Amino acid sequence: MLRLYMELLHKFLTYIKKENLFTIKDQLLIAVSGGADSTVLCALCTAAGFNFSLAHCNFKLRGEESDKDEMFVKKLSEKLGVKLFVKDFDTLSEAVKTKTSIEETARNLRYEWFNQIMLDSKITQNPFSFLLTAHHADDNVETVVMNFFRGTGIKGLRGIQAKQQNIVRPLLFAHRKEIEEYALINKIDYVTDSSNAGNDYTRNLFRNEILPLVKKVYPEALKNISKNIERFAAVEYLYEESIDKIKKSLINVIGDELHISVLKLLKTKPLHTVLYEIVKDAGFNAMQVFEAEKLLHSESGKYIKSASHIILLNRKWLIISPLKLTVDIKNIIIEEGVNNIMFDDAVLQISNSDAPDKFISDPSIVYIDGSHLTFPLLLRKWKVGDYFYPLGMTKKKKLSRFFIDLKLSLLQKEKCWVVESDKKIVWVIGHRIDERFKITSSSKQILKLSLTR
Repeated sequence: MLRLYMELLHKFLTYIKKENLFTIKDQLLIAVSGGADSTVLCALCTAAGFNFSLAHCNFKLRGEESDKDEMFVKKLSEKLGVKLFVKDFDTLSEAVKTKTSIEETARNLRYEWFNQIMLDSKITQNPFSFLLTAHHADDNVETVVMNFFRGTGIKGLRGIQAKQQNIVRPLLFAHRKEIEEYALINKIDYVTDSSNAGNDYTRNLFRNEILPLVKKVYPEALKNISKNIERFAAVEYLYEESIDKIKKSLINVIGDELHISVLKLLKTKPLHTVLYEIVKDAGFNAMQVFEAEKLLHSESGKYIKSASHIILLNRKWLIISPLKLTVDIKNIIIEEGVNNIMFDDAVLQISNSDAPDKFISDPSIVYIDGSHLTFPLLLRKWKVGDYFYPLGMTKKKKLSRFFIDLKLSLLQKEKCWVVESDKKIVWVIGHRIDERFKITSSSKQILKLSLTR
């Protein structure tokens, strides 16, 4: 008994040190269900001399059994002489409201509450440094196998991380059998969740049915998968390093947009994997990567959207840009005498001026003959069918054709505004004024229009 006691405790302390999980100086919050895993975790932390408090969630899913678990944890906290946080949840109602599974709802409720406890503790003299959960090696195996069938890529195959920000899993080195034997020999009481025996939840189905069948063929399956998890973690580390280097060689960051050379991207292998790693953070899922690949062979102007971003093919460039979530104001009235007009992400300034001494090459500054204006002016987004007489031309041109000649991308076109006077376009902002409003030697009222973004 002493040997097992010392052996598991030694492994526990060795694992904490090896993974740099926490130290004796840290204040810990342990998530306790009352089961063997979390109860043994409390026993090990006590034996090691760590400072901790307990947190227990009552999800009200098993009637009296849930309440008995809560009472067990209360007695455990009294026995250990540590502080206990308890929270009751109406999990079923929350699941209906959020339209998520019971498993997912319980997980979200649990971690939101744990996080709140951690945040609230920061105003005390002894804030919690880490949240400890009792996930063990078998949990890790189950997670990896489920992820394999679910299709989550390398990140899913590396399993549960021992340390993820302020969440720590110090029992990942131990299998369920070791933990239960430790509890039995050391006479550590714990409660058993009756729902674990059923297969209503996905994890229970893998735990009770699928993995036991695998073990009949491969008795060492759990240990072998655990070893593979360590290998996958190493592979994932090397994979991330390689992907980062490839992304840096491909991506040009311009403002809040990513510009990627199509020619470079097409030469990159494996293309699908690299493209997925580039677009996933922009809200695109694995299936949309196939659509993104098709863009590389499409005509300029084609695009696809996620909930937050757009991927546009602009000639030889793939452009990833965030979708603007602001209210789309399309028309702004400008009264005479108003000098500064805010719109979109810019400011239009109108002021009286003298004729410029020399030609101004800045497209954000123009001079017009104010005597030809009729107030109020209209500041609006351009629309299909718009036309004007570009400076230097005597024939009118549709804006759609004008934009094609300028080789503007779809995103650039969407951002174009015009100043209009009496149904005549005065200025395609940032590009060109109308010939009819240019200043001449006889102009007496000159207005300067400037754009500041």
